Amino acid sequence: MAAVANAPRHILLTGPPGVGKTTLVHKACEALTKRSVTVHGFYTEEIRTEGKRVGFDVVTLAGIRAPLARVCRNEVGQRSKPTVGQYSVEVSSFEQAALQALRGKGEEKSSVRVIDEIGKMELFSPNFIKTVRSLLDRSDTTVLATIPIPRGKPIPFVEDVRSRKDALVITISKENRNKVLEEIVSAIIESTKVYQAIS
Repeated sequence: MAAVANAPRHILLTGPPGVGKTTLVHKACEALTKRSVTVHGFYTEEIRTEGKRVGFDVVTLAGIRAPLARVCRNEVGQRSKPTVGQYSVEVSSFEQAALQALRGKGEEKSSVRVIDEIGKMELFSPNFIKTVRSLLDRSDTTVLATIPIPRGKPIPFVEDVRSRKDALVITISKENRNKVLEEIVSAIIESTKVYQAIS
């Protein structure tokens, strides 16, 4: 029981873009569902046209899809939106899909919230920040999230999340990405045992 008591409550995956974090999130969700752990949340997916990346969608684990960002166009509506690099961020559609998915059902026990990712685009939403902070502080919830690796100017909220004492940060690389799935799933299972025991 001591090992369970010392288990981290949240699991954070970090690593360079394209290394396989989202793929691991998918696999972890499948494994958890098979073990009867309730999972809510979302992941992000590239949108490509003729082989070129034109944006990102947010896709909930329930299958609802909404725009997260699109390549900036010289249109009045696009120019008024926040931007990251060449992309304008669709804050409203992101919130409608992602926040609903993260709320889940408040009465559920053993609930895991999946957030792919806590990054620059998503953080243009104050409501998203508030929701993530609330989920991380809840004693009956485990968060499985992806966060960017530190580079350039630090993102304060990301660094706050990364430095939490109740979080296990796993750096994903091409060398370990096929080996860490069981570690991720086991850590989440141990975490859910903690709040089952105290609920």
